[in-house]
Amino acid sequence: MAFVEAYNLHKTYRMGRNNTLHALRGVDISIEAGEMVAIMGPSGCGKSTLMHILGLLQPPDRAANPPPRILISGVDVTNLSDSRRTQMRARTMGFVFQSFNLVPTLTALENVALASEYAGQSRSTAAATAREALEWVNLGDRAHHRPTELSGGEQQRVAIARALANRPALILADEPTGNLDSANTAEVLEVLRKFNREHQQTIVLVTHDREVGATCSRVLLMRDGVIGDEHPRAAA
Repeated sequence: MAFVEAYNLHKTYRMGRNNTLHALRGVDISIEAGEMVAIMGPSGCGKSTLMHILGLLQPPDRAANPPPRILISGVDVTNLSDSRRTQMRARTMGFVFQSFNLVPTLTALENVALASEYAGQSRSTAAATAREALEWVNLGDRAHHRPTELSGGEQQRVAIARALANRPALILADEPTGNLDSANTAEVLEVLRKFNREHQQTIVLVTHDREVGATCSRVLLMRDGVIGDEHPRAAA
């Protein structure tokens, strides 16, 4: 059953009076529940824009014909209000980015707890949830360290713990290993694959790294704002 579906996604950026960038040019995509899918392609092909639209972080062009549609678990979320989009993200999705996006003045525990607080948990409940999430990524002993006291790999695992804290059905990861060495890349991917296998979380992972893509069950190839091909993978 398709968990994420989108049809005729266009995204145009006005870069100036006479300069227009067509980031997406009519993308259709369907992702099954429990899949771990990689979206791959060269820089500027539109893969991050696609992920941001699927994650309700920005809307597609409304003027497309036929009109764009985005469905999450069968619910049409294309035209939700800003407040409903925020609720959907907080309760249904988790995000991991290349730059970690941790608050430098907060500890690892406090950074992870933010996700649960945004989803409506009390501060004490969010803290307990955060402790559990840090244990999932083997960072329970680093809970009270700030980002500057953590390695790059540890910071990314904190970011993953934050994304997993509310047990979202959908994880969206944009170049999650882009700033990591090979050892930390392997560790981060193993955490994501573990939750995909054991909890059937649907994961959409944007990357330009073929080795990262090879760990996913399916690879969608993008170029010039369209999905041009796909390859099944037999990830262990």
